Amino acid sequence: MAHVSNKKKLKEKHKLKMEENKKEASLVRKIVLIFFMSIIVIGIIAVFVGYRYIIGSIGPVDENDENVIEVTIPIGSNTSTIADVLEEAGVINSATMFTYYVRFQNESGFQAGEYHLTRSMSMEEIIDQLKEGRVFEDYAISFTIPEGLWVEDVFERVASETDLEQDELLTLARDEDYLNELIENYDFLDESILDEAIREPLEGYLFPARYDFVNEELEPEEVIEAMLDRTSSVLASLPIENMDDTFHELMTKASIIEGEAITDEERTTISGVIENRLQAGMPLQMDPTIAYAHGEHLSRTLYEHLDIESPYNTYNVTGLMPGPINNPGEASISAALSPESHNYLYFYHSPEGDIYFNENLSEHEAIVSQYRD
Repeated sequence: MAHVSNKKKLKEKHKLKMEENKKEASLVRKIVLIFFMSIIVIGIIAVFVGYRYIIGSIGPVDENDENVIEVTIPIGSNTSTIADVLEEAGVINSATMFTYYVRFQNESGFQAGEYHLTRSMSMEEIIDQLKEGRVFEDYAISFTIPEGLWVEDVFERVASETDLEQDELLTLARDEDYLNELIENYDFLDESILDEAIREPLEGYLFPARYDFVNEELEPEEVIEAMLDRTSSVLASLPIENMDDTFHELMTKASIIEGEAITDEERTTISGVIENRLQAGMPLQMDPTIAYAHGEHLSRTLYEHLDIESPYNTYNVTGLMPGPINNPGEASISAALSPESHNYLYFYHSPEGDIYFNENLSEHEAIVSQYRD
């Protein structure tokens, strides 16, 4: 009888255990269901919020505001620049969304010009306007600044093509109050350009390129800032994120490369020579710096030129000069960013334009004497 009683108890215990398991399983199912339902609800809310955000971003800023806003899209503007101009004018909600929308819709063909837009226009309507706008085909003023010019020569070229005077451009480019404004507005400019040892504060930063202006009458600020804007665009297109130099050091090195190189192929190798000399604590001994120290263009650097007392005389001063010695182009800036790795410490250009690189002084002197004898 005891055996039967125990068996009955086991059955009842098993039955209770099964009922508890069923309750637990039911509870788990409810929790899982609630969890998934919550995720679905959150997902729906997120989609709805995202949809409302996108619709709000591409829709009119204020569909009831019909006031006309004049917006000028500069020549050479890319999508990001256009988006910033439109957001600043208040005719779109988000420059970022405008950029994404243009890419998603594969829109292109935006034209420079002056537009009359309103806050009641949708993004699509604004895009249509930008594609149908007026292109500035005829420029009132155009001029080209070659690579490697000194600031004085840059402004002389500008003066020859505009109604501006070289002196007024130079005066503005040396004005400390104006320079401080530029330092505030351009990330690549800093207090280094105000060093009293520097001959021209903006040397190295007036980018060599073709410049086109719609207006016949220009202000000195307009010309200088157009050149600085171009420098900013070029630097933004280069891999500057991990560079060890400051912008001022970068442009100083680039100006040496611009002054020394004859072909693009030479630039990174010359850049490597500069780095090797700096790391070895050797004077750079770069001839273009001597001409800059004298303030005159020398057809050939002679021994008598090397005695000049100047922070730009790299035969007497170890390390970099106070600043750039010309206005370098993109190829030289890129070479300064990516010097070739080698052991060369010397190079020499023959009268025919060939270049010879050497690791030691004796080999270098042998090459030089070969051509000078």
